[in-house]
Amino acid sequence: MLNGISDSSSDSSDLHSQLSSLQEHTWVERLDVTLGPVTDVPDLASNSTSDKDAVDPENDFQREMSFYRQAQAAVLEALPRLHKLQVPTRRPDDYFAEMAKSDQQMQKIRQKLKSKQEAMEKSEKAKQLRALRKYGKKVQTEILQKRQKEKKSMLNAVKKYQKGLSDKLDFLDEEQTSSQGNKKGSGSQRIKRGPNAKRRYKNQKFGFGGKKKGSKWNTKESFNDVSSFRAKVAHNKGPGKAGKKALNKRPGKRARQKMKSRAR
Repeated sequence: MLNGISDSSSDSSDLHSQLSSLQEHTWVERLDVTLGPVTDVPDLASNSTSDKDAVDPENDFQREMSFYRQAQAAVLEALPRLHKLQVPTRRPDDYFAEMAKSDQQMQKIRQKLKSKQEAMEKSEKAKQLRALRKYGKKVQTEILQKRQKEKKSMLNAVKKYQKGLSDKLDFLDEEQTSSQGNKKGSGSQRIKRGPNAKRRYKNQKFGFGGKKKGSKWNTKESFNDVSSFRAKVAHNKGPGKAGKKALNKRPGKRARQKMKSRAR
């Protein structure tokens, strides 16, 4: 090479020398297979065969298929020669290849994949919760609109009745039935629950004395029950003591003072 210009004669001689050195090795070491253009399978739709000249280089599918057919033909050519030389071409059943990545790196990859999966599950749950909230708001607005509509219709019916345009009171019956239905529904939805944990602990510690507020209130049954009434005991009055006052056994103030003075 002189002044950046290569000598073609020296290059060709070097290439020939390298080729001859490669050809000195056996074919098993080289594994080179040279084939001409491979004809593709016949196209049944066009009833014609496509060869190398018919491949459109701008068509990615045709170009990749030509590469695939060429490699397939080379493999079919090389396999019999390898079998002839008694070179094994299949992997043994008990063959274990060493992994390209270490166990620590694979563990990191597993943890990363697991974290990604958990993040996806969390986002999916959040989407479901948002959808449920939207649905709940929608149902709530529908219920409010329905109530407002019923209220408006009832007010219109009341105004008509007040003005004498209508003599029907059906709206009152409808309101009563709807309120009863709501009460029944709310009663059915109620769940009887026992006392909470704090109340149970206090009952266990201090006992339960029963109802205290309103325990001395009179009832209809106690008012009508006069079996325990005794005229002699009530107000210290009886058939033989009518008009008599009870005797006061305590002395008066002056008598008590005289008794004190005498004691001195």
